[in-house]
Amino acid sequence: MTWPAEAPLMSPPQRLRAGLLRGCLRLLFRGLVRPPMPVALQRGVLRGLSLATLGAGGVVRERRSLAGVPCEWLRPRGVEARRRVLYLHGGAYLIGSPATHRAITTHLARRCAAEVCAVDYRRAPEHPFPAARDDALAVYLALLEAGHSPRQLLLAGDSAGGHLALSLALELKARGLPLPAGLLLFSPWTDLSCQRLHTPEAGDPLLSRAWLESAVRLLLPADAEPGLAALSPLHADLAGLPPLLVQVGEDELLRDDSLRLAQRAGEQGVAVRLQRYAGCWHVFQAHAGVLASADRALDEAAAFVVECSAEGGQCRTS
Repeated sequence: MTWPAEAPLMSPPQRLRAGLLRGCLRLLFRGLVRPPMPVALQRGVLRGLSLATLGAGGVVRERRSLAGVPCEWLRPRGVEARRRVLYLHGGAYLIGSPATHRAITTHLARRCAAEVCAVDYRRAPEHPFPAARDDALAVYLALLEAGHSPRQLLLAGDSAGGHLALSLALELKARGLPLPAGLLLFSPWTDLSCQRLHTPEAGDPLLSRAWLESAVRLLLPADAEPGLAALSPLHADLAGLPPLLVQVGEDELLRDDSLRLAQRAGEQGVAVRLQRYAGCWHVFQAHAGVLASADRALDEAAAFVVECSAEGGQCRTS
């Protein structure tokens, strides 16, 4: 179920790049994206930082709504994409958009020859729970109604987007609707109670407890219990979910959300593969083209997508 954490080790040039990135993120993201900064300004910071990431070339972008929900569609130029990935971006349900996550979505589209549909779901605090899940569900059902086979459709998401992907899969299961071929989760936020946060020795350059707890307060009603299964997929009945690929950095606050998810899913009979990357932080995949670890992780993710969506294929979970 597990995979060796970051082997081989980073080369000296890679360690230098990682160190520079870590310092910049600690200063510009963690230092600014936190209470009491207004959410509107937090969104602006992430938009600015995302301009420094490297999207994949040769990918066509198109804005097109499904079921009234705006989406960004990405597909490799000159390739007939038969498989599809429904991508749900992270940002603690407060910030982020398809535009801020193109360093991940464009690379996924190109590496697995897939059409990626990045959902521009409604965010808190303007639209609290379950608005984002309702949008994701509407898009998923519209894809099925358009004739796209669930056997060639995967759900993917990072951080809060990973939480949303799991929540959507559980909602589909509860309704008896067709499930996707697999779930691809980058550093998923699985327990909104924030009771088991990891304290990495090197520190997390992105996330802070104060920001996560602030996001939960803006997302949920005041009387909600965030640790309940209805709000935290970690505590839900996971049996019957499609295969999972979970990637997480060792130096991130939410590391244990991934570790506990993988353990619980495996105990409940779900095919799951957990990949742990040493020296990496929250959603490090966004640094594709800069960090070899990010490129390796996206190669693994693309292989998972291809295998899950192949005719008669089996997802790798060991």
